Amino acid sequence: MRALPSLRQLRYLIALAEHLHFTKAAESCFVTQSTLSAGIKELEELLGPALVERDRHSVQFTEAGSLVVARARELIAATEDLVEEARVLAAPMQGILRLGAIPTIAPFLLPPLLTELRSAEPDLKFALREDMTANLLDRLRSGHLDLALIALPVDVSGLQVKPLFEDELWLVGPMQDPALKARHEIRPNDWSDRLLLLEEGHCLREHALAACAARDKLRADEIAATSLFTLLQMVESGLGLALIPELAIRAGILTGNTLRARALPQAPTREIALVSRKTNPRATEAALIADFLMRWRKRQKALPRKRTMHSVAAD
Repeated sequence: MRALPSLRQLRYLIALAEHLHFTKAAESCFVTQSTLSAGIKELEELLGPALVERDRHSVQFTEAGSLVVARARELIAATEDLVEEARVLAAPMQGILRLGAIPTIAPFLLPPLLTELRSAEPDLKFALREDMTANLLDRLRSGHLDLALIALPVDVSGLQVKPLFEDELWLVGPMQDPALKARHEIRPNDWSDRLLLLEEGHCLREHALAACAARDKLRADEIAATSLFTLLQMVESGLGLALIPELAIRAGILTGNTLRARALPQAPTREIALVSRKTNPRATEAALIADFLMRWRKRQKALPRKRTMHSVAAD
């Protein structure tokens, strides 16, 4: 039987890829540098091609090395899932569930979700992470998260995806702005040249650009916001208008300011989804979360939906 790489060797390789420094990688694995170097050398001899280019000043991965690192992360994550699945079978709905959410979802979905689940499943604990979509998906694929709440469309290849609900984008601006006060239906040409955006990395930025085909109007000196709350402050300061998720508006994000939200004809939408690895053992918890969020959203959508809103209390 052909010899196979050990999990220890794969962990050493992953650590080196993360630190690009033998000493720091060895420290992260709680071994000596010589032990880590020997483990990676054994792995290279076992697999055949060189994985790492070494010199006295830098560490670089070969093409084969980069491919092996990616597969090693998947294998380590799948192995950890196997161990966790056995634990979950012995004691379901217990332990720590590592849940991530993007910044334009976390403040509005996590509070009602956690309140519900803490009451229904007191033995289930949560480790929460709010981050950009790309970072959450990287952490999900590498096994550092169990589940993540994101907004589609994005590249979710290789992951398990559970669509939850559609979330419209509403136009938000000062209450006296002509685009917000107009009695006739407004079109993208009425407001797209004044659209303010989140900074690069936020998927809502891409959704907003797609909604009005405004990418070609962006300036090199464009001012971008770091969060929805900063974006609203910019709008309230008179710098422009913004497309804000209905989810946030119904949760009361406009409370305490002088802004108004208006639904648009053929409203642009994003799809909220729960994603996990296909080997993730927390399927029971994922189903529970998905069911609650879909029921919660259905109740929320049943509230009166006005053409314009100043603020709407959360359900």
